[in-house]
Order: sequence, then C-alpha cells, then structure tokens
Amino acid sequence: MAGAGLYRFVIADHELMSRTPVYIVCSPRPQVGKTLLSRLLVEFLLLQRHRAQAFDINVKEPSLIDFLPDVTESAEIMDTQDKMRLMDRLIVNDGLGKVIDLGFHAYDEFFQMVEQIGYMKEADRRGVDPIVMYMADSDRGSGATFAKLKRAFADYAIIPVDNEFVLHGEPPASYAGLKSLRIRALPAFLRTYVERRSFSFTRFLRQDNDPSSELHQWIRSIYLKIREIELNLIDYRL
Repeated sequence: MAGAGLYRFVIADHELMSRTPVYIVCSPRPQVGKTLLSRLLVEFLLLQRHRAQAFDINVKEPSLIDFLPDVTESAEIMDTQDKMRLMDRLIVNDGLGKVIDLGFHAYDEFFQMVEQIGYMKEADRRGVDPIVMYMADSDRGSGATFAKLKRAFADYAIIPVDNEFVLHGEPPASYAGLKSLRIRALPAFLRTYVERRSFSFTRFLRQDNDPSSELHQWIRSIYLKIREIELNLIDYRL
C-alpha cells in the first residue's frame, strides 16, 4: 500500500508534460549537497516521466554517475566542441527531463557559456525550462555569487536550496524572502544509509511499510516540493 501514494507524483497536466525541465544543480563551493539533490531530482523525473537524462560535470568522487550510472553520463566543458555537444542536448524539447550535477570547478565556465550563447532565452522559446537549483551556503562569497546569478538571469527560475545540513539553521540574508527548496538534515545513521551507492529513494518509498517513518517523510516532502516547483514555475521566476 505504501507505493500507492506515489501516484500523485506521476499526475501532470498536458501543458506541463509538453515542456522539458532542465535542472542545473550548482554552487561555487564544494561539499554543499549538490549530488544528493541531483539524485533526488533524477529519481523524481524517472518516477514522473519514466525516463530522465543526467550529466555529471565533476572531478571529485563521489559523483552522480556513481549512484545512477544507467541514466548519467560524464560531460566536460573544457573546449568549444565539448560545450556545443552538451548544449545541443540541453536545448531540445524532447520531454526527457534532464539534470546537471555541476561541479564547483566548472561553475564560472558553465554560466559564462550560458550567458554568451543566450541559452536561457532560446531554451524558453523552444519549450525547455531551465531551473537553476543553487545550493545556498553561509559563505559571504557564495551569497554574492548568487546575487550575481540572479541579476544575470533575472527572468528565469534561480532557486536557492536551503540544505539544513550545510546551513545549520536560518539561511543567510542573501536568500531572505525568496522561494526556496528546503532539505532537512537527516540523522547521521540515515544520512549514511542514503549515501550508499545502491540506495534508491523511490524504491525505498515503494518498499517501506511505514509511511510515517522519518526517511519516508523526508523523501516524500522533497518530491512534493519538486512537483510544486514544476507546477508553479512562474512563481519562481519572480
């Protein structure tokens, strides 16, 4: 019976499913939970749309491809050919939800590329929804980088992610008043459990016999929030 509750995640109206979400999970700093959120997004898309494609732009382990190798490929943006190869995949409105786990080392290069080629505007014209998930950090430089990103792409969804494990409480003033995605900190034993490379969030929901368990509620709340973002994306562009 636990799996029956998953049904609400796969219900979507025609207008939503006619567009292609591209989630860009990023931060200029390491160790802020990017790969964890990328895993959640990929598994949500697989549940909702039955297929997804992820791109891993990282140089350190563990990375997304280690957790979801069947739907993830390594990508590079070191030269023009690499960049164009990736952007050709991200500009297509094919209904295949996409997730980019963007390593901190490639942050500046990636967004310079996005701005230079006018990706955001062209993607929107083609029915593709770029959604930037910016992992918030208490570091002052991180807040300044976020503000710069918001100015550069003012008409698009730039969503701060409040990872309680990183921020340890109230998010910094840089993110105050903005619609965000909050990820509650898990107890150490559960965090270790979900960090196993064989662990699947959706499989856990389907197999768990106790919907009131902490991990069940944690996964479910994040899936619901992702669904809310997709259904009300215009609100996150303000």
